Amino acid sequence: MGRKPRVVVGLSGGVDSAVSAYLLQQQGYEVVAIFMKNWEDDDDSEYCSSNEDFVDAASVADVLGIEIEHVNFAAEYKDRVFAEFLREYQAGRTPNPDVLCNAEIKFKAFLDHAMRLGAEKIATGHYARVRQRSPGGNVVRYELLKGLDESKDQSYFLHRLNQAQLARTLFPVGELRKSTVRQIAEQIGLPNAKKKDSTGICFIGERPFREFLNRYISKEPGPIKDPRGRVIGRHQGLSFYTLGQRQGLGIGGVKEKGAQRGGGEHAPWFVARKDMEKNTLWVVQGHDHPWLLSSVLEADDVSWIAGQAPASGSYAAKTRYRQADAACRLSRTETGLRLAFAEPQWAVTPGQSAVLYQGEVCLGGGVISSALEAAASPPVQPVAHPAS
Repeated sequence: MGRKPRVVVGLSGGVDSAVSAYLLQQQGYEVVAIFMKNWEDDDDSEYCSSNEDFVDAASVADVLGIEIEHVNFAAEYKDRVFAEFLREYQAGRTPNPDVLCNAEIKFKAFLDHAMRLGAEKIATGHYARVRQRSPGGNVVRYELLKGLDESKDQSYFLHRLNQAQLARTLFPVGELRKSTVRQIAEQIGLPNAKKKDSTGICFIGERPFREFLNRYISKEPGPIKDPRGRVIGRHQGLSFYTLGQRQGLGIGGVKEKGAQRGGGEHAPWFVARKDMEKNTLWVVQGHDHPWLLSSVLEADDVSWIAGQAPASGSYAAKTRYRQADAACRLSRTETGLRLAFAEPQWAVTPGQSAVLYQGEVCLGGGVISSALEAAASPPVQPVAHPAS
């Protein structure tokens, strides 16, 4: 019998990566585990679950009878992900660190480390799939597909992966539903079978976000204005707000003179624009206010899984995770791509990723630079024009 191929699994302490390791064992691979430590600025904090996660990962490795190595990628993380994250926030955009973390840490630093350990492949607990195709005969192409459990699909976060990375990556739970993954974990007696999914940003965890950013970004409070240019509150610093945000604005009801009781004056307020030059936050009332809707976006810093851009034409796209695919037309720009949507999209946010799909195939995407054609340019009165 030949040597079993070696796969290095990124064990995070969660149930998805634990079941991934088990499934690979069942498929006959030699499985080795790595626990990635990406953040160490406040290990002692109540929000940093890294130590607890490592204990969970180590007890999973123990049950499965596999080796686990604790690897510290905190320096790479700070240079490649966190520095970019802060730059984007300071520029008034809202970045997606999980996309960057996958591209720079999990599928670069971790992949390189695994190859040094003699691995043929790496595996993670992401809900996505890789398909191998040979359309023209010998040349093998790799496609990134959505996870079979649409409600858990994580292809959005993986859209910056390239052919070389996909060629070496396995996503064992991508073919399963989350409920099945938990069942398997219980059946084989994994200690974290019932552990709840982490929802925090990859390194910040569940901590209060504004308090975290405060340490790194200086506050510059300024006015909050409504579409008529009235100052209706004070913001804590534009970096702390994101388009479409509803909570934490600190605005009470602003009544029109002589407005009827129970009229629309108590509709919730949403962040609609951030004018960095004038340090002004523009807010609107009502979820479907025209300022919150965009029919066209442009994105740059594009990355295509096939290695080249798809042809212009009709596709579907997501402008945020957990959003239904939206029909759109793709065209190319000098710096990236332009998407024109059949239906206006809500709170399209510069800094987030616009990810393109053709059916279940994730094609890649870019970082949203601007959202265009939102109706009614603000504001009606001759006051500062906010940047869109």
